[in-house]
Amino acid sequence: MTSTGAHQGVGKRLYTDQQRERRDNTVWTLVQGILAPVQFLVCIVSALLVIRFLMTGEGYLAATASILIKTGFLYLIMVTGAIWEKVVFGQYLFAPAFFWEDVVSFGVIALHTAYVVALLAGSMGPQALMWLALVAYAAYALNAFQFLWKLRAARLDAATPPMTQEASA
Repeated sequence: MTSTGAHQGVGKRLYTDQQRERRDNTVWTLVQGILAPVQFLVCIVSALLVIRFLMTGEGYLAATASILIKTGFLYLIMVTGAIWEKVVFGQYLFAPAFFWEDVVSFGVIALHTAYVVALLAGSMGPQALMWLALVAYAAYALNAFQFLWKLRAARLDAATPPMTQEASA
């Protein structure tokens, strides 16, 4: 397993020194750092609008618009995140250090895309569409937790001096 392996063990680091330098010097890190909390806030507002609709039957258009905006942010963060991964790890997706986050991201994208397709096709009623959106948001919350956990790991990783071969033997 490389130092960027998906499963970190004793002595394994999330980033090599070169990857950390690329991460710290690319504008895409800032872009991700801005888009992620904005998307999270959009998700919270949208979830509240969806729940309001489900509880009262009011505000369908506002809830629908908010879901489409959230989906747009998701697509944007996925594209810019893939660029970030290419700059830092040399591949657009599924870099070993972020493999499982990317796998779950694709599930999240599939659910959001299913919502948009069903909306445009008229294949689901308003209630079912809103429930689908909430399922997509639950998957997104799981994925956000994965990335926050990885951010925490990166901070701990940066605070830990690299292990030498002698120390790990």
